[in-house]
Amino acid sequence: MAKGSPDAAAVSAGIIEEVRNGVFRPVYLLMGDEPYYPELVCKAIMDNCLDEAERDFNETVCYGPDVTADQVVTAARRYPMMAERQLVVVKEAQGLKGIEALSVYTDAPLDSTVLVLLFHRGKLDKRYGLYKSIAKNGVVLDSPAIRDYEVPGWIVSYYRSRGLGIDPQAAALLAESAGTDLSVIVAETEKLLRNLPESATQVSVQDIEKNVGISREFSVFELTRELSARNAPRALKLARHIGAGARFAMPPAISVLFTHFYRILRYEAFLQNNPHPSREDAAAVLGVSPFFVREYDQAVRNYPLKRTMAIISMLCEYDYLGKGGDGAATAPDELLVELTAKILNS
Repeated sequence: MAKGSPDAAAVSAGIIEEVRNGVFRPVYLLMGDEPYYPELVCKAIMDNCLDEAERDFNETVCYGPDVTADQVVTAARRYPMMAERQLVVVKEAQGLKGIEALSVYTDAPLDSTVLVLLFHRGKLDKRYGLYKSIAKNGVVLDSPAIRDYEVPGWIVSYYRSRGLGIDPQAAALLAESAGTDLSVIVAETEKLLRNLPESATQVSVQDIEKNVGISREFSVFELTRELSARNAPRALKLARHIGAGARFAMPPAISVLFTHFYRILRYEAFLQNNPHPSREDAAAVLGVSPFFVREYDQAVRNYPLKRTMAIISMLCEYDYLGKGGDGAATAPDELLVELTAKILNS
């Protein structure tokens, strides 16, 4: 979550609760680099704003690249027909040319119109008069991209909201499989829930392996754990197996490894001034569940500060090579094995 920004999950939950209770604002600006929450809120507004019988005459859905700002203003200024309100939704609003001209409407919006501007992986410049106008007269939801190290924690919170617990290792495994796309995580969760017993209250690593189709035994997540322990035979075996996977690509693997060693570096710096932290304090610094602190205690013993910094520099080099830098002809699987060997021998 971007520093200083409101929690997108909390803001979206508040908006959704309002619209389900029949409370609507004149204008909604739904934007951000992470599209899950803006799209979730837009769907909630569309589902609750009008009755089925009212939609034919009172719902207008258009796409930013296909309309002009004047057309959106004209649609928003219409009055509803045989209904309390009308709904105007502009999807992909980041493609609306001359969008700033909408401020002529948002400065004094009609109470009988609900105007939704839905950006897809984009934002309205907060310096614009339009942004300030909507912030004053409507609601703004800004959903920043989630960082990879935040994903397991988000998964735990999301599962809790669904009435489920999830093992920290299971959350980390799902995060590795789905990446930072929250919509993918939600889709995988829906698939998982269809296959779990109705009485289930806890999701295990085995549930993720069985229903999501990723094996902890041969994952980059497991590779980082073996590297933390400097278990060379196991780490090299994992690197060979992971690299041979049909969907393997170096950049995502480097991202996981970089995050892991950056955490080790940050933890080492923290320990210099706090040699005996509580498990909870250590977990907060690392940005992981307390469950994983023991692994990082082991890692800082195996990778002193200078060695960790050298590994991070090495990861940047292999990220460049993995993207074809210097015309690198080495196969991705060979690069991963080579990198793993160098980390172990650093």
